[in-house]
Amino acid sequence: MSQTQLTPGMGAGEMTVTGVAKGFGLGPLHKQVLCDCSFTLEKGKLTVLIGPSGCGKSTLVNVLAGYEAPDAGSVLLDGKPVCEPGPDRLVVFQETALFPWMTTYENVSYGPRVQRKMPEAEFRRETMKLLDLVGLRDFKDKYPSQLSGGMQRRAELVRAMINQPKVMLMDEPFRGLDAMTRALMQEYYVRLFEEHRGTNLFVTSELEEAIFLADKLLILTNRPARVKKVIEVDLPRPREFAMLTSKAYQDCKMEALELLHEEAMKSFAAGAVNAADFLEACSQMGQDQAVPSCKEGPGEETRQ
Repeated sequence: MSQTQLTPGMGAGEMTVTGVAKGFGLGPLHKQVLCDCSFTLEKGKLTVLIGPSGCGKSTLVNVLAGYEAPDAGSVLLDGKPVCEPGPDRLVVFQETALFPWMTTYENVSYGPRVQRKMPEAEFRRETMKLLDLVGLRDFKDKYPSQLSGGMQRRAELVRAMINQPKVMLMDEPFRGLDAMTRALMQEYYVRLFEEHRGTNLFVTSELEEAIFLADKLLILTNRPARVKKVIEVDLPRPREFAMLTSKAYQDCKMEALELLHEEAMKSFAAGAVNAADFLEACSQMGQDQAVPSCKEGPGEETRQ
């Protein structure tokens, strides 16, 4: 077997985040987004990050990717400081990032072709294997404009995976997809993870999605964000949607909902989230509570 062939857990790294703080603006315009944020992305595990709307999830992803430098604290990957972007950390964003002038095959194989670290015959084989895994073999010669939104998301997943990063960072990659396509993407993604077992951080605002995917949940507080609690997800792999009716799933969901509801109430009272977020949190808790009075202040969301 070739050493560069994708194998379970190969090349996976461990990321340690300690006391990270990040803010934007000066003087009275300063907004603290992250404060004393600490956690570990375990090697070969799928960690899901979830928190109130606008709490700073995307800012945290940018710090881990090296796009933003923290104001305080440290980010280590396998014991080495993260100081800038690098191929050992790849981000799949909310928006499509496929090259419109390249076919599906050319997009997926772009990294190995440019880096020239993998023999041509091998990256061709790996490209087709990954396209098979996400059902895109028959669309390998199509351009992004000829693919549906779900197909583009699948192509982006395997384009990142073929580069064998130490850590994959997924910043709400399924946001904006319809419910059926989103469920299909969750299934494709969890199968890819279970086959290759890389280190993944997946950011989402959907709790059911979070529990279905995760080995562990990182629950963030209201801004400035820190880790409120780490919840181990006690569901076996491979994951099946039927597990969403299990007692273990329901117990995990209720624990997470209580934590998220508490933070959503704080966000609403501070005028930092919209009413829909608040009402959704309350309805999921099954509670009919009076709306708290809001503090006066700007309601618009600031940079995350």
